[in-house]
Amino acid sequence: MAERQASEGDGATGAPEVRAQERRLRRDLGFWGLTGIGFSNIVGSGWLFAAMYAAQTAGPAALLSWIGAGLLCGLVALVLIELGASRPEGGGTVRWPLLASGRLVGTLIGWSTLLSVGGTAAEISAIMQYTAHYLPGIYNGHTLTLSGLALATGLSVLLTALNWFAVRMFAQLNNLITVFKIAVPVVTVFALIASGWHSGRLTDHGGFAPYGYVACLTALAGGGIVYSVNGFQAPLDFSGETRNPRRTIPVAVLTGIALAVAMYLALQLAYLFTVPENLLGNGWQGVSFDSPFGQLALILNLHWLSSLLYADAVISPGGSAYVGVAIDARHTYALAKNGTIPRYFMKVNQRYGIPRRALVINLLVIVVFLLPFGGWQDIVSVMGDMYLLIYAASAVAVAVFRAEPGGRTAGWVPGLRWIAPLSFVVAGEFIYWSGWHDLRLALPLVLAGLLIFLAMHRPGARDAAAVERDGAGPSRPLGIELRTGAWLVAYLLGLTVLSWLGTFEGSGRLPAPYDSITVAALALAVFFWAVRSGVRHRAAATA
Repeated sequence: MAERQASEGDGATGAPEVRAQERRLRRDLGFWGLTGIGFSNIVGSGWLFAAMYAAQTAGPAALLSWIGAGLLCGLVALVLIELGASRPEGGGTVRWPLLASGRLVGTLIGWSTLLSVGGTAAEISAIMQYTAHYLPGIYNGHTLTLSGLALATGLSVLLTALNWFAVRMFAQLNNLITVFKIAVPVVTVFALIASGWHSGRLTDHGGFAPYGYVACLTALAGGGIVYSVNGFQAPLDFSGETRNPRRTIPVAVLTGIALAVAMYLALQLAYLFTVPENLLGNGWQGVSFDSPFGQLALILNLHWLSSLLYADAVISPGGSAYVGVAIDARHTYALAKNGTIPRYFMKVNQRYGIPRRALVINLLVIVVFLLPFGGWQDIVSVMGDMYLLIYAASAVAVAVFRAEPGGRTAGWVPGLRWIAPLSFVVAGEFIYWSGWHDLRLALPLVLAGLLIFLAMHRPGARDAAAVERDGAGPSRPLGIELRTGAWLVAYLLGLTVLSWLGTFEGSGRLPAPYDSITVAALALAVFFWAVRSGVRHRAAATA
């Protein structure tokens, strides 16, 4: 109860209507439910494709990328754990930036979160790519056909319908899916290695790092590794529906990350050692499958495994999309609390404790994202950048909450004073390593949220209504709001310029490793600027 009271006292649920809706959320989730949510959200389409894309990008050195992704994501997770344990709230990853850094940052992060609903579209796209093995007319090798779009839309409606009832029912169904999602990859690893092991793969065909060790960084985002390990934040968005968040959330989040990384490493090894020798004439970059593990199983005459994999190709990303739809609804619910979208979407069904209106708007967004983007990797590359901005803003939020007089945090994570800025730098590097090809689309899309902020900012009576809606303190004059959140705009612009100048698909005018060092220096400077602005904002909001 202490954490709950702290959250309410902090204005997170201070407005009467917000409190009424928050109380409708059912606090039924425990350790196993949260761990299943985290693991299922991490292990989606990533295990079906990322081993091949990572090998194409970095060769056998992709193993280092997986280890690095696990460690770096664990570092970022510590920040989110601290926030979730001390300020449990539905859709917390959307709420904390608003409370810590003001309405401009809250709007930009909220907008990027709404765009990241496309991550669920990525899972549905992955299902379509594997289903094309049986229904060739739904996927043309690059994009979904008209019939494929119709089938994907139908699946999106089904996943929304399955999220329509109580969170306990959701957790129980997800736990069953999680058991299957663990069993099939384990069987796959043992079956492939037993049937097609080729020795020397870590040193043959160009050596351990045939494309250089810098390619390990590129593989983090461009190879789908960050996206595949991403999803560990899922239990945090259910912290408002958890029985004992301070005790349960930390262990559930870290357990989910550890299990997922161990499984991904095993799958990467299985892929590296079982690709047939005759396919490696042009190195790892020349090996390409539409359905990597399924086609490998067929090549090795493991038809039973191929059938199992094609079935799991629906269940694994389907389970991740199932969780994704639930998370998206909590994000949209939080966006309505923030005032980024109309309060109408904050409504929680009184009988089942589910934000059903949020589910409906997210269904529409998912369908829209299925239209312009085709293959799994296209959606993954752009949407991964949207998620990473949430991590950066959360690192600022935890530092702001700890720095203000009488600041309340759970105290679960030791050394947070150093972990928060390091986590901010890691998030910035992840974004930068995504490459210019993706950032030239992702960052301007996020900056378009400025137009939403300017359109929503109204003085006088509308500001008072906004205070009632989101409980984040009084809305201040436009100039003050712009100065408070200017750090995020400057940061996004700086990352865009450095991406164009750098070596990750950029012009190369800023050579490696100086480009990554410059990004780290920029991130540190912006972090301390953001914390100072946030502390001033909090002082004014609570005065």
